[in-house]
Amino acid sequence: NPKVAEAVNEFLTKQDGLMLGICNGFQALIKLGLVPYGEIRETTVDAPTLTYNNIGRHQSKIVRTRIASNKSPWLKATEVGDTHSIAISHGEGKFVASEEVMRQLIANGQIATQYVDFNDNATYDIDFNPNGSTYAVEGITSADGRIFGKMGHSERIGEHVIKNIIGEKDQKIFESGVNYFK
Repeated sequence: NPKVAEAVNEFLTKQDGLMLGICNGFQALIKLGLVPYGEIRETTVDAPTLTYNNIGRHQSKIVRTRIASNKSPWLKATEVGDTHSIAISHGEGKFVASEEVMRQLIANGQIATQYVDFNDNATYDIDFNPNGSTYAVEGITSADGRIFGKMGHSERIGEHVIKNIIGEKDQKIFESGVNYFK
């Protein structure tokens, strides 16, 4: 819808807004081009996308992710290298992109989070990368970092949530988003 696209563009360019898409929200952001391009645009054959998990079915579990870049306002309360235990629940969460696009994302610091093993190494091992994402990508940002899309459910935290799982759960995404406007 051109009116919605215009409103989103105004929100991002004139109001200095932030956008966050988790799981299906990430799917919407990437299909619209908001990540990684920072604007709504027609998708092309070579555009990054999210597709079916390698195993061809839904996965629901806790995974380890590592902060690969904290240039996004959403990740200002983290340090590069921080790891978190995050809930995932999806059937179409595999991030795919060409080598050329991956090189650009890496150079721009747009790969925000990656799936990692117990040694904090990005991996294709299905026990840690539940969907087979290229370069173990769990989340990416727009070039300016204000738009952040990720598969893991960072909102599924709390004093009584996944208590029996070791590791830090709070990526401070929401706190960082609020602090951006202070």
